[in-house]
Amino acid sequence: MRRPKPHHSLRAALTAAVTTIAALGLTALGGGTAQAANPLPSHVFAPYFESWTGESPAALSAQSGARHLTMAFLQTAAKGSCTAYWNGSTDTPVSPASFGSDIKTIQGKGGDVIPSFGGYTADTTGTEIADSCTDVNQIAAVYEKVITTYDVARLDMDIEADSLDNAAAVDRRNKAIKLVQDWAAANGRTVEISYTLPTTTQGLTDSGLAVLRNAVRNGARADVTNIMTFDYYDNATHDMAKDTQTAAQGLYDQLAPLYPGKTPAQLWGMIGIIEMPGIDDFGPAETFSLANARQVYDWAVAKGINTLSFWALQRDNGSCPGGPSTDSCSGIAQNTWDFTHLFAPFTGGGTAPADDFSVTATPAAGTVTAGARTSATVRTAVTAGSAQTVQLTVTGAPAGVTVSLSPASVTAGSTSTLTLSTTQATASGTYHLSVTGTGTTGTHTAAYDLTVTGGSGHVCTATPWAAATVYTAGQQVSHQGHTWKAKWWTTGEEPGTTGEWGVWQDLGTC
Repeated sequence: MRRPKPHHSLRAALTAAVTTIAALGLTALGGGTAQAANPLPSHVFAPYFESWTGESPAALSAQSGARHLTMAFLQTAAKGSCTAYWNGSTDTPVSPASFGSDIKTIQGKGGDVIPSFGGYTADTTGTEIADSCTDVNQIAAVYEKVITTYDVARLDMDIEADSLDNAAAVDRRNKAIKLVQDWAAANGRTVEISYTLPTTTQGLTDSGLAVLRNAVRNGARADVTNIMTFDYYDNATHDMAKDTQTAAQGLYDQLAPLYPGKTPAQLWGMIGIIEMPGIDDFGPAETFSLANARQVYDWAVAKGINTLSFWALQRDNGSCPGGPSTDSCSGIAQNTWDFTHLFAPFTGGGTAPADDFSVTATPAAGTVTAGARTSATVRTAVTAGSAQTVQLTVTGAPAGVTVSLSPASVTAGSTSTLTLSTTQATASGTYHLSVTGTGTTGTHTAAYDLTVTGGSGHVCTATPWAAATVYTAGQQVSHQGHTWKAKWWTTGEEPGTTGEWGVWQDLGTC
């Protein structure tokens, strides 16, 4: 399985020999700050944030609505080093100067981050901390430093590729985790450890399962096991939502004998899922759609798993539909943050939001000389849940104005072109049009003001008809270039739609 990421670990050539705990400026194990971070929710959505992009995690957290982030990745700058940096870059050491203010901002808004060690690049270049450093105490000290520097409650170990086959490093890592867990317990801190491992559609590979077995032998607690349910590379036909479920069931069956004292609910509560929105590294045959995401969400809530995540927050947009897998877009048609908005309610164990959408007109007003035409773009967007079909209509156009929408039916997230064509006989004036989108969950309306100049037609003088107004017998209104008189009490009945014997009498054009 492959999950290539453009980490800056190639900067490894920059330096770094093995350093001591003192050189790292770390607190000795068994003595650290006793202040404890707030534990993560028992059900948490925490997508990966690609920390090498130069973007602000706090800003993207706020924009997307993802309150918890998994920060990728921590690794050494060179093989053989015991000093961890963000992305292996000496420009971003483990210190408050590197993401410290962003993390505090996220925590101040009720969220948190999960620093993640490893990742594909580190795991294939010997710069994953336990692969690189042969001193268990120094590895543990690095973990402790990350915990105390950022006051976090969970560390993640992303172990794949070559790191899975490094038995000595697997053992060192788990021994270091055990030291950190003992230190945390002695100092009243909440510290969880998650392992992120590759999977087949039926559960962990043998090498991934060996990591967990080694943890048990060393007395190291693996609180959560995240499986990466993508990049199967098996040339098979995939239903990505169904494959997630069978892979997780396989993991459950593997965890049960490792933790015989756990109840079924506790075992499901030790499982995490990491998806890849859209097209994964293998190609279109492994495409995780928004429909798949809804299925996985409902299943994850029903099972009570611990963590729902995806790679990565910066991919949650549709800027490259039909393109190959990249770390900056999903490769499918979608709105920005569609997957995030669907998964975000998982934190706390909530239910998926009902589908909803919005409608806007850009620009919201236009001026045209009688006899000419103008146009605007009608935009729709998914504001909650999944995309739905939206039927578009326009009301309020005066006599002499022909309105068209192309297309008149869109999938929420798509656009339509509104064209307004006038004749010389169109009366000059400003007309208030309504563009209405009707979907399965309701309707939304956008306003568009059309100003016509130089027209030869007459301007209606009666007050424009309004759907919410109550009219009594004899009152007159203007609508669609005609004057209308009410025959009796009415409200909500549109002139021109009630027929010859209806409430409105047509007094002719105006």
